[in-house]
Amino acid sequence: MQHDPARRSSVSLLCGRRASPKAFDDSQNFAEALPMEMSVRIFGELDAESLCSASRTCRLWRDIIEQSEQLWRRQCLLVRAVCQREVDKDRGDGFSWKVTLVRNYTRSCAKRDWLRGRYSSVSSADELLGRKMVPFDAETWGEILQAELNR
Repeated sequence: MQHDPARRSSVSLLCGRRASPKAFDDSQNFAEALPMEMSVRIFGELDAESLCSASRTCRLWRDIIEQSEQLWRRQCLLVRAVCQREVDKDRGDGFSWKVTLVRNYTRSCAKRDWLRGRYSSVSSADELLGRKMVPFDAETWGEILQAELNR
């Protein structure tokens, strides 16, 4: 599906000029010049944090990113590699891929750090200042304890 070049986008309205459909480098915004599917493929190369940042760039990017379940699914499956139980539960409860990702992203980062031993030799709580910590269930703490015992 090609974006309608005759339609003035919010970006071109703000900039006071039309996006040119004839040449990519005439356009300020690749998403105006490319078919939606290509824009989604480009956004698919971003990690979760970059994807969220990109969605705040302009309305067109936000709309493309927000409406693409495939972008959120891909990122969520990466989080699932660390938080399988949590992601599967959220999906089973009917949450969208995006909501599931948002609910589990910080948890997966913290859990991954614990499992890799990042906090194995912490001698005081001061060393944890500035780190994002999240509550874990008993099963997760069991996994972390087992990883520590195996080190």
